[in-house]
Amino acid sequence: MLRSLALALALAAPTLGVVRFHCSQLVVERIDPLVEPERNPSSHVHQIVGGDSFNSSMYPATHDLVEDSTCTTCQFSEDFSNYWTAVLYFRAQNGSYKRVPQLGNNQFETANGGLTIYYMQDAIYDQQQLSSVKSFQPGFRMFVGNVNARTIEQAANFRQLTYVCMDTWTMRAPEVMQFPNRPCKEGIMTAVRFPTCWDGKNLDSPDHMSHMSYPETGTFESGGPCPATHPVRTAQVMYEVVWNTKIFNDLWPEDGSNPFVWSFGDATGYGTHGDYVFGWKDDALQRILDTPCIFNCPASAGKVQSVQAMNSCSKPTIVDEDIDGWLDELPGGYQADYGSAPL
Repeated sequence: MLRSLALALALAAPTLGVVRFHCSQLVVERIDPLVEPERNPSSHVHQIVGGDSFNSSMYPATHDLVEDSTCTTCQFSEDFSNYWTAVLYFRAQNGSYKRVPQLGNNQFETANGGLTIYYMQDAIYDQQQLSSVKSFQPGFRMFVGNVNARTIEQAANFRQLTYVCMDTWTMRAPEVMQFPNRPCKEGIMTAVRFPTCWDGKNLDSPDHMSHMSYPETGTFESGGPCPATHPVRTAQVMYEVVWNTKIFNDLWPEDGSNPFVWSFGDATGYGTHGDYVFGWKDDALQRILDTPCIFNCPASAGKVQSVQAMNSCSKPTIVDEDIDGWLDELPGGYQADYGSAPL
């Protein structure tokens, strides 16, 4: 599917960039410098990719992701940004938990887990990609989602945080907002899409969201205009994470209820969220965004490293705890929270 999409986009003219690349896993642990800076450990487990300067207190005034990193797990070797999400666990019928590993995505099967990143001017299916968008600036960071959401009404405040039950390796639809309710042959893919309108002033905000906005009307995909309060249109940042849930397919509850839970206790799926801290070197991202290119964008002269090099970049854990064994509770003391839904 992605191969045919890439061909269709490549034949279209004129185009600007649809950037797709992978980042291998950097570390999995309870650290969150955006929402819980200096708290070690943070409240729940995350899986992090990107530059190896990631730590618990990445204040923009003192932390330079480019200068402080020695390597990156991302395919573009000038991208020292950090991208992260919560971690998925399987809940067995006896109440114990086991971490669900990630898989390298389509076309990146040999990557050490991690996630796939997109930067888009327009909707991925738009063959023209005519919009001009601004790169983010050093010090920029953002968050999307609501960790406390347990209903579709609460989750509806955030657009396009979705799940795909993958019956084939390239399956990318239909997308739903809650955990799939059946075993998925090839795993579950989560997609995290960030807002695309910036206020043009603040690199961050107290809730890490208010400096960004969704379009005033319509959506990013429909070309909706940005509101006057947030007039600067940015690229849409999207994550894809493929979870190897298929290794648990034979252990699904007999009643068919969902057995998966996020590391912060959400067993509905509505609380999914993502964090982003910008860290591209110089104008590398803007050059890519300004270049007619598809996915890995060789025409931009962006420096690309091999999957082997991506996998070789890693970071030792700081928090000394078991996150991978069969656990009686989720790290941080969480138990599965189904909201108002019955067990």
